[in-house]
Amino acid sequence: MASAIIHLCVAKEVNKYLKMDENNILLGSIAPDIAKQIGQTKEISHFLDYTNEDDIPNIDRFLRKYRNTLNNPFNMGYFIHLLTDKYWFRDYVYQYIERFTKNNTKKKVTYTAIRDVIYNDYTNINIDLIDKYMLPLDLFYNDFTVPSTDITEIPVDKLDILIEKMGLIIAESKEEKTFMFDTTDIEIFISNSVKYIIKDLQLLGIEPQR
Repeated sequence: MASAIIHLCVAKEVNKYLKMDENNILLGSIAPDIAKQIGQTKEISHFLDYTNEDDIPNIDRFLRKYRNTLNNPFNMGYFIHLLTDKYWFRDYVYQYIERFTKNNTKKKVTYTAIRDVIYNDYTNINIDLIDKYMLPLDLFYNDFTVPSTDITEIPVDKLDILIEKMGLIIAESKEEKTFMFDTTDIEIFISNSVKYIIKDLQLLGIEPQR
């Protein structure tokens, strides 16, 4: 999956179009990942049809259940998360894996097998992304109100666990050498994903809030 910081960057940029409540849309954009923090698989929270962690979310299934509630900023952030993962797995991550394995090994490597390298790179580019996209880090260090939502695939009342984890992720970020991709690669992914997602929203008839 794309990192939490990448999800925040994409959601913040998409919200320049939507003009919804920023805090709630950002919280929604990382909410599906609470499953990992409480020992659950991604299958339910990410609307996966299979148990593979690199499967693409079933967007249609999410929309059948929650299309009419996307005026809720938290729900919209959740939707943006699923779309970001869709484009990450469909269009990008395997390009990075292929480039890495071509330069380092002749064996074909799966996403799961190389996950540690990917997550190490996430840690090493977080600071650059936080600075470039001016992410509001106070969201993860101040008290927050649990968002109102009808999404049942995650325990929203445990969102504080994810918020605390985000604070640790940010604190542990460092600027070191990356191996799979660099900041430029991720900036391209973010830019293209934002364009794709805004187009998806427009096709659904979702316009900026007044």
